[in-house]
Amino acid sequence: MKISKKELPLIAVVLLPFLYLAYYWNRLPSRVPIHWNFQGQIDRYGSKMELLLIPILLPLLIYLIFLVIPLIDPKQKLKSMGNKYQRIKSLVTIFMSLLALVIIYSAKNKSLANPNYIILSIGILFLVMGNYFKTIKTNYFLGIRTPWTLEDEYVWKETHKVAGKFWFAGGLIIIVSSLILDKAANFALFLSIAVIITLIPIIYSYVLYQKSHK
Repeated sequence: MKISKKELPLIAVVLLPFLYLAYYWNRLPSRVPIHWNFQGQIDRYGSKMELLLIPILLPLLIYLIFLVIPLIDPKQKLKSMGNKYQRIKSLVTIFMSLLALVIIYSAKNKSLANPNYIILSIGILFLVMGNYFKTIKTNYFLGIRTPWTLEDEYVWKETHKVAGKFWFAGGLIIIVSSLILDKAANFALFLSIAVIITLIPIIYSYVLYQKSHK
């Protein structure tokens, strides 16, 4: 698979957490914090070797998935999205790389910054992704992939219009709540919104399909 020159900046973004981890590797203790609760308190330690999984499973794996799926998309719809697909790939990869950097930094310093900031960044991702939902073509890999959206292109389009609005609004609420609510309340609200913006498009796609196929 040939990698074009326009991929080089994104590859550099993917490599950042690896380089950051390599720079501090010899200064890390043998056991480091691996997991924090929603209050930002450490609730699990592990070997520093486990930190290698962070950049592998977050930016690298996500980037490779985005790189490969247009090649195996049977309908070749993702390729037809052009720059819009590239923007989505860049957005998600950059987010995952930044998240990996935050986790490695927190493990190094044995302290997690206010969890609300991480939730706020996820809210920004939801908001931006919601803005792109209506541009996603029918495919088996990206978007609201239910049996009903994949069966009917009209259901796909209408479902993604609705999903885009919910993701945009949900992201906006998460951003605002992350700035004004305490950690526990914000985490509970975040989980609630994540469930809502996931389930409503699925239910809507089913209802719309049943109506249009009576």
